[in-house]
Amino acid sequence: MAKKSALGKGIGALLSDAENIGKPIIHRPPLKTGTELEISKIQANPNQPRTKFNEESLEELAASIKQLGVIQPITVRETAPEIYQIISGERRYRASKLAGLTHIPVYVRTVNEVDMLAMALVENVQREDLDAIEIATSYRRLLEECNLTQEQLSERVGKKRTTISNYLRLLKLPPEIQFGIINEDVTMGHARALITIEDANKQIELYTKIIEQGLSVRETEDIIRKHKESAYIEDSVTQTPPKETDSFEALRVDLAETFHSPVTFSISPKGKGKIVIPFSSETELERILGLIDKIKA
Repeated sequence: MAKKSALGKGIGALLSDAENIGKPIIHRPPLKTGTELEISKIQANPNQPRTKFNEESLEELAASIKQLGVIQPITVRETAPEIYQIISGERRYRASKLAGLTHIPVYVRTVNEVDMLAMALVENVQREDLDAIEIATSYRRLLEECNLTQEQLSERVGKKRTTISNYLRLLKLPPEIQFGIINEDVTMGHARALITIEDANKQIELYTKIIEQGLSVRETEDIIRKHKESAYIEDSVTQTPPKETDSFEALRVDLAETFHSPVTFSISPKGKGKIVIPFSSETELERILGLIDKIKA
């Protein structure tokens, strides 16, 4: 039987593949199973990446716990004698307190601060009810605080690097728009369209228009495309396009050799431009992103 891939397995992938990173992220101490602890001895994780807990959902879970108990133990670590801190399972912990339980089943692990953060973050990004900003923030913390590359992060959470990059780009949007994503005033599709606008004020202006007029993602993309086309035509009429120099050509050749792909330059009359690196498949895109990671390292 073929060995099952570790991708998409959340904490399991983080644990089982830790040896693939130069410095292990998670250790494998033996678990103490079947343990029940007094809830009064358990503390929430102050660095909990999940920032919102729906009260109605918690009450529903509490009602279920009253009937069936806590089916899946939470995971904790001992921080002081008889004092424990939650690694994962805070929602079950909160619901158990609402249900009036005095004890709760736990798994006890011995992990350091970085390991604990990684486990909590990976558990959270596997949930389906997180908003896009919570996911993006969790990805950023895994990259920055757990010293992961995007490639390593992709393997741990079972997501394509392009997906991770799209989420991380959301954090570059103005705070007003990020709050709008959290509050579901706009969708991830709207946000991805707004990211393509360079001017933050124009981003906010269109964001307001989306809400006021109930614009769809397609309508938003059409507005952005027409605006860019009209701006380019206006610049073309009033200005003479800059000429490409020998240094541009040398840079083009150098980039083409680096990425093993033809590279083209597009320069606007104002001197702004873009570099285009074409790819023929997702595999080819992953290869190019890997080369960019090496350049950044």
